[in-house]
Amino acid sequence: MTDTNTMTTNFIKNIINDHRRINRFDSRVHTRFPPEPNGYLHIGHAKSICINFGIAGDYAGLCNLRFDDTNPTKEDVEYVESILEDVRWLGFDWQERLFYASDYFEELYQCAVQLIKNEKAYVDDLKADEIREYRGTLTAPGKESPYRNRSVEENLDLFRRMREGEFEDGARVLRAKIDMASPNLNLRDPVLYRIQHARHHRTGDKWCIYPMYDYAHPISDSLEKITHSICTLEFEDHRPLYDWLLDALGVYHPQQIEFARLNLSHTVMSKRKLRQLVEGGYVSGWDDPRMPTISGLRRRGYTPESIKDFCDRIGVAKANSFVDRAFLDHCIREDLHLKAPRVMAVLRPLRVVIENYPEGSVEMLDAEYNAENPELGSRQMPFSQVVYIEQDDFMEDPPKKFFRLAPGREVRLKHAYIIKCERVVKDEQTGEVIELRCTYDPDTRSGMSPDTRKVKGTLHWVSAEQAVKAEVRLYDHLFLKEHPEEDANFTTNLNPNSLEVLTGCMLEPVMTGAERGTRYQFLRHGYFFVDPLDSQTGALVFNRIVSLKDSWAKIQKNKAQK
Repeated sequence: MTDTNTMTTNFIKNIINDHRRINRFDSRVHTRFPPEPNGYLHIGHAKSICINFGIAGDYAGLCNLRFDDTNPTKEDVEYVESILEDVRWLGFDWQERLFYASDYFEELYQCAVQLIKNEKAYVDDLKADEIREYRGTLTAPGKESPYRNRSVEENLDLFRRMREGEFEDGARVLRAKIDMASPNLNLRDPVLYRIQHARHHRTGDKWCIYPMYDYAHPISDSLEKITHSICTLEFEDHRPLYDWLLDALGVYHPQQIEFARLNLSHTVMSKRKLRQLVEGGYVSGWDDPRMPTISGLRRRGYTPESIKDFCDRIGVAKANSFVDRAFLDHCIREDLHLKAPRVMAVLRPLRVVIENYPEGSVEMLDAEYNAENPELGSRQMPFSQVVYIEQDDFMEDPPKKFFRLAPGREVRLKHAYIIKCERVVKDEQTGEVIELRCTYDPDTRSGMSPDTRKVKGTLHWVSAEQAVKAEVRLYDHLFLKEHPEEDANFTTNLNPNSLEVLTGCMLEPVMTGAERGTRYQFLRHGYFFVDPLDSQTGALVFNRIVSLKDSWAKIQKNKAQK
């Protein structure tokens, strides 16, 4: 038996521990992750994946992956394949336990027949808008359908004919017969089956009636002998229906447990709204690096370790709340801090000519990849007469606390020499600074004696002749507003500057042929990822995962000091 005293606990595990103490479910723990294949998974689903697979692992139990594919008009094989890839990428293995609700369509149909025979379900001819009208409100009870008291024989006949395709879409539904006066609207004779003459991605045209999610879900859990049906808080009001169905059928009964869903600032977490972003052309696709989808986070460069760490650290709660996107960024910084090689990249190049450096000469300088992780080793960097620095690292008329390059000032080029700006070359038409003329002090090479001179500014740079050209994509929040879903038209909160594409960026030559899918820290700029789709031989494209500025860590430090 698993030692529950040594594992991190939460209210879900407390329930499971209580069940194990009384030997409920024979002390088994068997969970499932049950996505609907009607869109790509997002970071909120990652939390659910981690909870379900994680809890099963903690108790040496099992976790199924099951697609609740009961709505063929919204589902697609593309979504199925993306979900499989996402769960695998996060590092979880369902082994041989891959299931589909469509595997159980016949069993679900027979369960509905049983409910009819037990006078707990009936075929209703009311149209959808009439059903809504009859349902009542939170303050007023519903009205019974005029078809509610059909005989068992008539209901069985009509339900059979529904299955055989005799009726058109929307003509009839099968409803549970519960209580139209119940204070819980989910128990006011909910629809169990609807007619849909639609081709299913797995069963083809075999069926023209499809079970509703709230009907198929608990029965699928029961058939798979799930012990703990863990879901998000919006299903709490559905639990009485879950329980009613299983009790009415007299079948094995799992325990449903609800937890608070993940709400992330500056984004939307609704599949419908994410689909609207994709179909409306607001983003380039489900895997756009600005999207909160798992495929978008993967494309941007997040690691599965950082996402699992994030999900673990935000914890499992009973009450809904918002998590600052900055905390997710903090987790990827922590993960890459020691892992990522640190290299130099100039994103907005300014040409610097070192006039007293020997023309045509190239000097190789040694530079470590990560001073805090010597195991990553080092590389050789070429230094020559012409180098590039960042445009922002030079000002003609700098303020007092500007410690970078300016006329007459000195700075150190990292791993190299101290240089001094002697002259500024400008475009005759625009007056734009296009080149700096500098000198260097040959006795100030980094790491070489006598290197005793000190300057306040140190700049990153690359040698112009050997530099590797790249495209760099800088990402920001997709939405300007912290909670964009508060507005009915949430797209009005889109950030017009959520993506900035920089071409002509210059990287040190060690980046030649950088492998797709690898991560680096560009000194002073942040962590970057070689785009796995758009990078090709001779055409490097980098996505910025996050900048180096960790606002979340700063906020936590200030809180601790108060």
